[in-house]
Amino acid sequence: MQLKRILIAVILLTAVSLACANPLPLNMGTPAGPGSVETIVAATFAALTAISPEITVTPPPSTSSLLPSSLYFLNNDSAGLKQVYRLEKDGKTVNQITFEPANVDGYDVSLVDASVAYVSNNQLLMVNADGGNRKMLVDGGVRDENNPFLTNVNSPVWSPNGQTIAYGYKGLNFYSVSTGQSNLVIENKLRDIGNGFILPDELYWPDHYSSDGSKLLITLGYYEGASAAIYYPSGNALVRLNGAEGALICCGEPTWTSDNSALYAANPSLGMFSPGLWKVDAATGQVTTLVTGDPGNGTFNFADEPYLAPDGQLYFFFANQSVTDEFISRAPLQLVRSAADGITNRSVISPESFQLMNEALWAPDASLVIVANAPIADVYQGGLIELHYTDGVRSMVSLLPFGGQFKWGP
Repeated sequence: MQLKRILIAVILLTAVSLACANPLPLNMGTPAGPGSVETIVAATFAALTAISPEITVTPPPSTSSLLPSSLYFLNNDSAGLKQVYRLEKDGKTVNQITFEPANVDGYDVSLVDASVAYVSNNQLLMVNADGGNRKMLVDGGVRDENNPFLTNVNSPVWSPNGQTIAYGYKGLNFYSVSTGQSNLVIENKLRDIGNGFILPDELYWPDHYSSDGSKLLITLGYYEGASAAIYYPSGNALVRLNGAEGALICCGEPTWTSDNSALYAANPSLGMFSPGLWKVDAATGQVTTLVTGDPGNGTFNFADEPYLAPDGQLYFFFANQSVTDEFISRAPLQLVRSAADGITNRSVISPESFQLMNEALWAPDASLVIVANAPIADVYQGGLIELHYTDGVRSMVSLLPFGGQFKWGP
């Protein structure tokens, strides 16, 4: 999202279990509490500092419920530290939720009571909806800088019933809110290559639950590359994916269908993984290609952020274009709608090009989508927070100058 446009290879080779970390370099000017990919991050900070006075925001229309729910996101506070913020349903009011003396690296929101579980300073923490009653749940200790994945706490994910927090720490863990106990259910597979260095053969961390809580999509991290699997908590069973080799189905992008029987996944880039659109059967792990990345006619198909709406229509971002480069990180995507197969009756529902889009979050009924549009091409995480309607009539609404790792509240 939650938490992506820096190439997965770079992320995994530098800190594979931090794939969802999100450097967000603009300060909104909201109140703050007490006070890598180093080259990219440094350039991003400098670039955004230079352009920040130029960013303008179109005020949202006067309404008490512009958004279907409150919108949570990460952005920097006045001290330059990533914190969790909440944009209320009116589309105007912003509240800061966390006040950590170190960056918030990842977080999730309980859909039961809006409690926020998050990671900061290699600790799993929790606060109430108003930011109060801060608790430390898990302390991962000091990270080993040579092998950061060994003791790294990451990727908290709330269960739909608000009773469990899944997270990564030496493997896949579940923290019980009622008992305060953690259970390591799948341990990371590591290989000692000597001289104090450890290679990850396979790492495990959570992405997101199905809406009924019966399944959990998890990321499988490797030294080079990543994949995904579906974990069934009730039976401690792991279903690995098969088919559609080269598909990028991991890292928080796939979305569950409303009946939780399947996942949709897409990849809008060309390089280590193939672009395209896929559907994953949750019971068997079978991956079906819906839109192939290379149709064999000299063009490539790029897709991103698929969402199967309650009306059975599939909404996603799509582009078909000729390719002359071996690596394409950004294609000029457009907002489209189709039947559930991604092809039948596919039509463009907005003329706008989303070439600098870094992430998107759909309203439950697909009536709108929240987009992070990068202010400059070199920014691959977060962006200007925009609201785009899918009716083809209403205009885009600019919400805030910067944010990323979007999540709906209850």
